[in-house]
Amino acid sequence: METDDSDVPPADRSDIPVTAEKPDSAISVTGTDHITLIGSNEEETVRFYRDVLGMPLVMRQPNLDAPQVTHLFFDSGDGRIITFFVEEDRENAPGQRPGVGAVHHLAFSIEAEELPEIKEALSEHGHRFSEFDRGAFHSLYTRDHNGLTIELVVDKYELPDDRRGEVMALAQSKRVAAGDDYVDDEHMEAAVDELGIDVVKNEVPDAATGTGFQE
Repeated sequence: METDDSDVPPADRSDIPVTAEKPDSAISVTGTDHITLIGSNEEETVRFYRDVLGMPLVMRQPNLDAPQVTHLFFDSGDGRIITFFVEEDRENAPGQRPGVGAVHHLAFSIEAEELPEIKEALSEHGHRFSEFDRGAFHSLYTRDHNGLTIELVVDKYELPDDRRGEVMALAQSKRVAAGDDYVDDEHMEAAVDELGIDVVKNEVPDAATGTGFQE
């Protein structure tokens, strides 16, 4: 007899396994090297990513494929690079166009103890933001000068980089087993305990469990 799963979210109807185990794949990448976006102009891009978010501009050169375009490289804080193709006379975009293949948002890590100063700095630079409890982490959402959503993330648990995927996959299985909609503190704590990982839990303020960036 078929069961009616119309009320079950698509994420929980999928039979594709969620696991931290390495897949039997043709290629095995070792990490994210850099992400490149089409930016507007150098001045506005540097003003937001360097002067507001604090990313050093570590390289600038002509785009290898189109020398009339400038290629800016920013260090996002852990050695991972985000880059932009910009042009002098290119205006800022009025907003982002959603769709398949588009960038939905960029998320960057921040320190828990710096949350008050970061919120104050965003306000001082004219960037409105929303603050949400996202279950496994705590987030601020704002927008850059081109309307791209920027998420500033405090991980509630300071996990070793090489165990993060393992913890998330186990927390996911505990969420599903409990019939809960989203991964939350209890699932993360249970996963960390079961794996025997000694972690620091960051203190974060109470916030709504919102469903997206609010204008």
